[in-house]
Amino acid sequence: MAALKTSSKRPYHLIVLGASGFTGQFVVEEVARIIEEGPGGTLQWAVAGRSRHRLEKTLSQAADALSKPELKSVEVIVADVAEAESLAIMCKQAVIVLNCVGPYRFYGEPVVKACIENGAHCIDICGEPQFLEGIQLMYHSKAEENGVYVIGSCGFDSIPADMGIIYTRNHFQGTLTAVESFLTISTGPEGGCAHDATWQSAIFGFADSGNLRRIRKKFGHKPLPAVGARIKKRGAVFFSKEIEQYAIPFMGSDPSVVRRTQRFMHEEQKHSPVQYMAYVGIGGLFSVVKTLFAGIMFWLMVKFSLGRGLLTQFPEFFSFGLFSKSGPSKKQMDGTSFSMRFWGEGYSSGQDPSQGKPDSTISTEVTGPEPGYIATPIAMVQAAITLLNEPHCLPNKGGVFTPGSVFARSTLIERLNKHGIQFSIKNPQ
Repeated sequence: MAALKTSSKRPYHLIVLGASGFTGQFVVEEVARIIEEGPGGTLQWAVAGRSRHRLEKTLSQAADALSKPELKSVEVIVADVAEAESLAIMCKQAVIVLNCVGPYRFYGEPVVKACIENGAHCIDICGEPQFLEGIQLMYHSKAEENGVYVIGSCGFDSIPADMGIIYTRNHFQGTLTAVESFLTISTGPEGGCAHDATWQSAIFGFADSGNLRRIRKKFGHKPLPAVGARIKKRGAVFFSKEIEQYAIPFMGSDPSVVRRTQRFMHEEQKHSPVQYMAYVGIGGLFSVVKTLFAGIMFWLMVKFSLGRGLLTQFPEFFSFGLFSKSGPSKKQMDGTSFSMRFWGEGYSSGQDPSQGKPDSTISTEVTGPEPGYIATPIAMVQAAITLLNEPHCLPNKGGVFTPGSVFARSTLIERLNKHGIQFSIKNPQ
């Protein structure tokens, strides 16, 4: 595998690419908070992006916000995803590149390619299944050959879901066969919203859903075996007794990521695959009406270039304030939190999963702060710290992986618990 240590030719443990972007600035602050958690109690790092001026401004703001004037002297590297040579120069200096430049469907592939070709591991926070699965299809073999770990969706999409399933399985006494998750977001008096980069990812992802089907067909995967009773899919809108509000299927990348992890564990480690369904709470009846109206309008508009243009230009209007070009304010972020509750079922120790109905259940939960710009930087940075400190827990070969595929045997969950993303058992067997 590519080395996980710095050297005279590769001086930085981490390089934050896109550090001056909306999400990147929060990743910079999070790296600055945990420098002592690096190998040997220190962390050598740098920031990268297109504009030296903006990067220096980001470091200056982080220095003032955290009262750490030394951040102003962090190395700045000019690199542009449109210039392969600049990416190559950057990657040759990094053990790990933290890629914060999205939407990844437009800007992600050159970074992955440069990392693989120049021996740098790559971590991103992508929530776009087309990109994640397409990169695996195109680059897994080359990454494996070069000993490079490319690990996607290491933010709110999809570490809580993927590691939450692993946490639930690890605490289940027997054979866990199926899990449903229910995500709820709580906001304070100021409400909440997300930056429109996420909105753009959703627009172009839905518009290009046919490409995802083609990618999956090219893999030629056989369906994973369903161990035990098959999990039943809920309706498009339903009242959930589990979270006591109406819910809909979660449209993000979590189901895709979890299925890829379960396939890896089944094929490479001979684990029984866990069936998974993901849902998100939307509130009361008024929220149901608003969600249905917005969903229908969104679905119709993404099919046409004019509609996509309008959605992109006016995110706040068409998302009913859920997305904006300015992103959430500090007060909004401080007042927002998330909970992801897992309900699992399976067969207790000594019971045959091929016989009868499941006889045991478990409930677990992952909770944390505002998901997009507080929890996501925590998850991304802790994934990198785990990669640096625990190479013995990684898959034997490089490749393109999900978080669960790489970190199942690591202490990532314990690290996240120490940083405000809490994994807990709510209703043990």
